[in-house]
Amino acid sequence: MKLLLQAVVASLFGLVFFAVPLFWPAGTFNYWQAWVFIAVFGVTSFGPSVYWALRRPDILRRRMRSGPTAETRPVQKIATVGIAAMVLAVLVLSALDHRFGWSQVPTPIVIVGDVLVAIGLGMSMLVVQQNNYAAATITVEAEQPVVDTGLYGLVRHPMYAGALIMMVGMPLALDSYWGLVTIVPAVAVLLLRIDDEEKMLRQELAGYDEYTHKVHYRLVPGFW
Repeated sequence: MKLLLQAVVASLFGLVFFAVPLFWPAGTFNYWQAWVFIAVFGVTSFGPSVYWALRRPDILRRRMRSGPTAETRPVQKIATVGIAAMVLAVLVLSALDHRFGWSQVPTPIVIVGDVLVAIGLGMSMLVVQQNNYAAATITVEAEQPVVDTGLYGLVRHPMYAGALIMMVGMPLALDSYWGLVTIVPAVAVLLLRIDDEEKMLRQELAGYDEYTHKVHYRLVPGFW
């Protein structure tokens, strides 16, 4: 029950994390796109968190150990800070775009953005369900197996693929085309994280090198 309470508190904190850099730069609470985005994110992430807290607490504990201080590798500390910075950047830039009307996103495209957010976040949730060792930090645990089925049969880093989809959807969902410029630095940070993570996995996770010969693409099927 304590873990469930922690999950609820973490979810509420996450909603506040989104609300402040959205409504403050927007200068108004009359920003329906932001409200819908927060609702989509909250609904998509809250259900799995409650399920894991009640049925698979080991998974939730891994997910709740996050942030640069939880990382053991210097590159991963940098990448974690970079990812957080990119998320904040897309939120603030999108809110400013909405406030000053730099671009106008039609409602159907806003809905497409919310769908992409739900798909990307849902992929990340599914990855954790398919790979119980998928933590928020880069670690290899004793007896950890190589997962090569499900989404891992398509790309080696499906969680980051989901994050990339979500990064495309976020500015559209938040009524901003200008927010899309954050995708370029966000991808750069993801590539940095993936490159360092693969170096560690090849060294420390038995069978991972063989897995890379089976699943050739790291992030986008047919491309990279």
